[in-house]
Amino acid sequence: MTYYETYGPDRTHDLGPDPTLHDPVSITESELGDWTEVRQQARLNDSAIGDYSYLMERVQLDHTTIGKFGNVAAAARLGPTNHPIDRPTAHHFTYRAAMYDLGADDESVFEWRADQPVEVGHDVWIGHGAMVLPGVTIGNGAVVGAGAVVVDDVAPYTIVAGVPAEPIRRRFPEDVAARIEATEWWHWDHATLADRLDAFRDLERFLDRYAPDDVDQSVPEQS
Repeated sequence: MTYYETYGPDRTHDLGPDPTLHDPVSITESELGDWTEVRQQARLNDSAIGDYSYLMERVQLDHTTIGKFGNVAAAARLGPTNHPIDRPTAHHFTYRAAMYDLGADDESVFEWRADQPVEVGHDVWIGHGAMVLPGVTIGNGAVVGAGAVVVDDVAPYTIVAGVPAEPIRRRFPEDVAARIEATEWWHWDHATLADRLDAFRDLERFLDRYAPDDVDQSVPEQS
């Protein structure tokens, strides 16, 4: 399959059920869903992205799970490595000792990092250059503004921005968000998505056709 270096109305590329990787990329101990795409110089470590999610150039994921239909803009970093700062030095020679011929590595630091995963729901958009710190959970349908530093959990269908990131507004009113959430459209199969594409291009049409009228508006658990 041929890929073009420039994209636009007349220059496109096709994806398929198998993940599409634009080398060079670095992927270790990670899982990629169907119809996913990873662009050049992205790096995934101990992470997973769900069906239809894509990572643009230079995205870095560590100990991160992203649901389906995730949109991650260039240079975003989720779950960045954190150094132990309660030691006499923050330099990594204290736990990467072997590379400096100073002794055995300290595996407890790597275990500590893995114990602070980032959890991102479905249909989440992470803006250019944003950073999501270890231990953060981002709900379905949320949006993280470009350059934001997310230090606290983000509620579903909430837009956050800034350093540190703070809520700007809701993406939809609570009743509308609850109706969309109730459809769990991200679990629809490929044929259903194609059949209902016109509804995804118009909110009222989508709500009228597929969303229940009366749903619980409490914050749901991620699914």
